[in-house]
Amino acid sequence: MERYITQELIRWKSKLRRKPLLLTGVRQCGKTYILNEFGKNHFEDVAYFNFEGSEALAAVFEYDFDVERIVDELGSVIRGKKIVPGETLVIFDEIQSCPRAITSLKYFCENMRELHIVAAGSLLGVALRSGNTSFPVGKVDRMNMYPMTFEEFVAADQGGNFLEGIKKLGIEREISSIYTRPMEKYLKLYYIVGGMPEVVQMWVDTHDFKQVEELQDSILMDYSDDFIKHAPLSEHAKLQMIWKSIPAQLARDNNKFVFSHVKKGARSKDLEDALEWLTGAGLVYKLHLTSTPELPLSGNLDATYFKVYMADVGLLRRKSGVNYRTILEGDNENYILFKGALAENYVLTELTAMGLDACFWRSKANAELDFLTEYEGLVIPIECKSAANTKAKSLSVFCGRYRPKIAFKVSLKNVGDNMDKATHIWSLPLYCLFRIKEYIHSEWNQNEIEMN
Repeated sequence: MERYITQELIRWKSKLRRKPLLLTGVRQCGKTYILNEFGKNHFEDVAYFNFEGSEALAAVFEYDFDVERIVDELGSVIRGKKIVPGETLVIFDEIQSCPRAITSLKYFCENMRELHIVAAGSLLGVALRSGNTSFPVGKVDRMNMYPMTFEEFVAADQGGNFLEGIKKLGIEREISSIYTRPMEKYLKLYYIVGGMPEVVQMWVDTHDFKQVEELQDSILMDYSDDFIKHAPLSEHAKLQMIWKSIPAQLARDNNKFVFSHVKKGARSKDLEDALEWLTGAGLVYKLHLTSTPELPLSGNLDATYFKVYMADVGLLRRKSGVNYRTILEGDNENYILFKGALAENYVLTELTAMGLDACFWRSKANAELDFLTEYEGLVIPIECKSAANTKAKSLSVFCGRYRPKIAFKVSLKNVGDNMDKATHIWSLPLYCLFRIKEYIHSEWNQNEIEMN
């Protein structure tokens, strides 16, 4: 299955001032596989080292940070084959298990930059947040990997022709039923299956929902086992409680994350370390509130008011116990609130995979906008609807007050646009969210034409 991060890895390989690469991402999103495939297709040799449970490998880094000695021992003693800079891709997997190996990246950057090194780790984010690891500031390149996006999922499930057809259409053109019907079906399937590569492969190979769900259950159990295996003992029970509470928190009308809903009487100081562990592991995303939508958005976030979403919409669906038939039918009255939560989770994971950090906005009068992001110097409001209903009062309030250049209503409604005072508001189908940057670039190009 094609992963678009491969193109980013190819660009990294060719960078003039390339540094060792740190690749982070949630467990089982495909890091190990994609790195080995990248090495196999773009290098003469791949030297793969997994630090998890390997005392002999960790011992190579105990003596000093002489990179020539380290490379020699990795090749001659550990691997039994010489490592050649410029020809060999060196992969340090689960590097968080060896803090000194993380520190060594600084010295590889300074003294052996011609060697291509990628360091990966599912819990690397946790290790770096803990403060117990000497991080090589300024000496590494960084890259994040996520579960497969909707676009990657559709391509993997033989829908590449629909993607290509849509991409050929002008952004202002309505999409015909030749595309809308299959893409709406693919969107429902993505809500069910999600983007974990092994689960997607199971779906592609079998188109069997039961086998998909068995695999999703296995992944969810593996994540729970990680809490016991890798988190501090004092956090185990807290992690399980927070992890269990996420679907219920999202299913509420006001889906703000409330610590007392995790455990009666609990306060933020009791549980916030456990929540940060889940965030560092890439399992959940925190969407913070801002009441002041000024650039940079990150400078105006309320650290005490946020929502929590899962990194994969399919795992959220399975963890919530929503039957796949409910998603396919889509019209169950008892599914309305959670249907909206799934759509929001989908939008957030898609934006995150595109490198667009997001928050949400709320006025004192309780108007609430689902997402705000910034791109190319623009503040971009996004209202999310799970069906074709595009009445978006909060978006109108926001646009009337702050007059952004461009805004989006994402739903199942077809492409369309209108001007609301100073704002160009686009209706964008949920299944076309992957094109959002094209719309933003078009807005910039139009502004430049008008200015000239």
